[in-house]
Amino acid sequence: MPLRIVFMGTPEFAVPTLASLVGSGHEMVAVYTQAAKPAGRGLQPRPSAVEAFARQAGLTICTPKSLRCEAATAAFAAHQADLAVVVAYGLILPQAILDLPREGCLNLHPSKLPRWRGAAPLQRALMAGDTDTAVCIMRMDAGLDTGPVCLAEPVPLPADMTAGVLHDLVAQRGADLMLRAVGALARGTLDCRPQALEGITYAGKIEKSETRLDWARPAKAVHDRIRGLSPFPGAWFEITVDGKAERIKVLESTRTDGHGAPGLCLDNGLTVACAEGAVRLLQLQRAGRKPMAASELLRGFPFPAGMQLG
Repeated sequence: MPLRIVFMGTPEFAVPTLASLVGSGHEMVAVYTQAAKPAGRGLQPRPSAVEAFARQAGLTICTPKSLRCEAATAAFAAHQADLAVVVAYGLILPQAILDLPREGCLNLHPSKLPRWRGAAPLQRALMAGDTDTAVCIMRMDAGLDTGPVCLAEPVPLPADMTAGVLHDLVAQRGADLMLRAVGALARGTLDCRPQALEGITYAGKIEKSETRLDWARPAKAVHDRIRGLSPFPGAWFEITVDGKAERIKVLESTRTDGHGAPGLCLDNGLTVACAEGAVRLLQLQRAGRKPMAASELLRGFPFPAGMQLG
């Protein structure tokens, strides 16, 4: 039996799930997304990735600034939805909204719940050096990612995987998993179980203070920070060029052998010593430039052996 679905999402991460639902035979009665925000040099309003897709698909779009008022509740109720599907929406759903869909609200969360509840689960898993994570479909309640888990699929984390690669992988796997969950819900076979009470961790937003590289940490910790923050906001170090400080982002790296004073370039190929071991920097980005391979950067911007990085 087809369901009447309200979709709620904002960034590119949510688009694959919306696209899979549009072609599923269920009725998409409305798409909720955050309003267009100023972007680019001209600071012109730029619609979210979800809004752009929804417009192309001819779907009804709603962009309330908040859901915590009677008008927003009444507008949501008017959709007479069977189900709300929520993927990285960015606004808190109050209890009045959670209670409206007949079958409740399903959320796609990219972590092995209850590990990494919160805003930045992909980045935190990599920064912590986790060897695996998961994508989960969860029934929403009033807590922060505390609802019962309906479906989960494990996702291995190779040693050099970046947050950007993981983002795209989990977005597609999550879309497939959500489609399975909605299908099971429509058939009355979706089984949701409470989360474990042990192993709870929180994935707080990434702070600016966390993005500067500290070579005095072990190579594994430095490497995990680089890949966990790539491509955005990007981990960085500072050097002085023509008497001016310049930040250089590191977007890819790998661990390697080597030892020396933390921050010391051990060769001419951007192998940098850490407190324990070393990392080889593979892709970097100068301020105002495009990302480039280390070999390309070194042709016009050498980092000779013995150079000390800030």
